[in-house]
Amino acid sequence: MSTFFETRYASSPETVKKYDTSQLREEFLIDNLMETGKISLIYTHYDRFIVGSAVPEEPLELETINPLKAEYFLERRELGIINVGDSGTVIVDGTTYDLQHKDALYIGQGTKKVVFKSNATDSPAKFYLNSAPAHTSYPTKKVSLDQANKLELGSLETANDRTVNQMIIGEIVTTCQLQMGMTELKKGSVWNTMPAHVHDRRMEVYFYLDVPQEQSVCHFMGQPQETRHIWMQNHEAIISPPWSIHAGSGTSNYTFIWGMAGENLDYGDMDKVSVNELK
Repeated sequence: MSTFFETRYASSPETVKKYDTSQLREEFLIDNLMETGKISLIYTHYDRFIVGSAVPEEPLELETINPLKAEYFLERRELGIINVGDSGTVIVDGTTYDLQHKDALYIGQGTKKVVFKSNATDSPAKFYLNSAPAHTSYPTKKVSLDQANKLELGSLETANDRTVNQMIIGEIVTTCQLQMGMTELKKGSVWNTMPAHVHDRRMEVYFYLDVPQEQSVCHFMGQPQETRHIWMQNHEAIISPPWSIHAGSGTSNYTFIWGMAGENLDYGDMDKVSVNELK
C-alpha cells in the first residue's frame, strides 16, 4: 500500500485562541507532503476537504481511504492536481494526461482509477492534490499555467505585487465545489492576500512553494481581531478555517497554491478586512 492518511478535526475560534505554538502547528500545519514513493493525504473535517501529494518513483495508484467508506477514491469526490515538480503523467481511467511543471488537472466524480507517474525517477513529478465531495460528474480537464485566468493585484509600493492564476475555477473548468489556483509574488514583494479577508461560506488551504532555501514564510491566521502566526517552509501547507484570515509574508518572494471548497463558487465572495483593523 502506498496511500497514507491522517485525519484533522475542526476547531472553534474560541478554542484556538488558547493554543500555543505547538498546538497551532499540530492542528493546522501540514509538513509531511512530497515524500518520495508515497501518496500522503490529510482528511480534514472542514468541508470534508482532502489535501495531499503524490511523488512517484514507480507508478502510484490513488487508493480509497477508510473515512470515505467508498469502493474507490472518487466514488463521491472530485480531485484537483497541480504538478510542482518535474514532468509526469496522470492516467485517468486509461486516458493519459501529461503535466509539466505548474500544469493543473481536474478529475470529476465517478473516476475509478487514477495513476501517477514520473517521466524520470531521478527528477520526479510532485503532484499536489486537493479533493472535495461532489454531487455529480464533470469532465476531466487539463489546464496549463498559460491557460489560467490571470489577475494582476497589489503593487510593489505595498510589497504585494502578484499574479493570481485562476486555474480550476468556474470560468475555465466546471466543478461541483472545488476551486484551485496559483499566486506568484513578483521580485521585491512578500505579502500575499493583503489586505486580508475571510469567507465564512468556504474553507481554504494554502500550499507554499518556490520558497528559496534558508528563507521562510510567516503565515497569519485566526479571527481578524485575534490573529496568530505559523512559520512555514517550502512545500508545506496550512489549513484555513472559514472563520480565519489567511495571509502571509515571506523573507523573499515565493508562490502559493490556494484550494477552496464550500457552498459558494463566487471567487469574489469574501468579507474584506482593512490592514489597520487587524489585531
